[in-house]
Amino acid sequence: MDLLLRPFQYEFFSRALLVAMLAGLLCGVMGVYITTRRMSYIAHGLSHAILGGAVLSYVLQLNFYIGAGIWGFISALVIQFLTGRKIYADAAIGIVTTASFALGIAIISTYRQFTKSFEAALFGNVLGVTPNDVWVVTCVTIALLALVFIFYRPLLFWSFDRDVAKVHGVPVLAMDVLFALMLAAMLVTTLQILGVTLIISAIIIPASIARLLSDRFGTMMIYAAVLGAGISFIGIYLSYYFDIASGASVVLLSTIVFGIVLLWTNFNQRRKRRTLDSHLL
Repeated sequence: MDLLLRPFQYEFFSRALLVAMLAGLLCGVMGVYITTRRMSYIAHGLSHAILGGAVLSYVLQLNFYIGAGIWGFISALVIQFLTGRKIYADAAIGIVTTASFALGIAIISTYRQFTKSFEAALFGNVLGVTPNDVWVVTCVTIALLALVFIFYRPLLFWSFDRDVAKVHGVPVLAMDVLFALMLAAMLVTTLQILGVTLIISAIIIPASIARLLSDRFGTMMIYAAVLGAGISFIGIYLSYYFDIASGASVVLLSTIVFGIVLLWTNFNQRRKRRTLDSHLL
């Protein structure tokens, strides 16, 4: 028993577990909207674009969350603006992402002191979170979940079909702005935990697993939230014993779970078809 509880003797590890669970829960819920809306590429691109804001915040000595958050929100709005100007969505994402990422690299090449922070932004550093980070992640998670609860129906219509949403009186442009703000807040909050390179997996994989398990949107959100939090907890916990990067541990575990669920659902579907065919015969 002492061996199992040993990681909890370290305060930094307990903070890491709490923050990772909150981040996993939040990414799971938001991931359902993102995968349903087929915005995975936007989320991936925006996470890279935010890096430019993170670097600028460091150089200008601004609060990381404020600077990177504003940058991410503006980047999301620019992508939306370009998409509405006869530019394909993937092209708009590519333009904004590469320009912002290149700006970050250019600043880094001038101000060499950002190297360690740059590595944390790329690969995450959940074990290095501070008590202040815990409060920020907690507050943002509560705020975004409250917005999801308040605007559940408008966001639901907006996620599936913009034209149908307009018919039902949903202010589509307002939902665009709201979700851009929510997406930017989520990415900035979780950037230092999983990093640019791994954050998209925390958004996409739990939501994809939930989609395999249920066709009901509300149920999918619950599944994705539980899976995101649970996988993050177990992944960070196992990283202690296997002595591997915490972010990589979470991603690998979530991929394994996805593979198991995929095989299980395919097996069930085949079994149901065989049962149906036997009854027909």
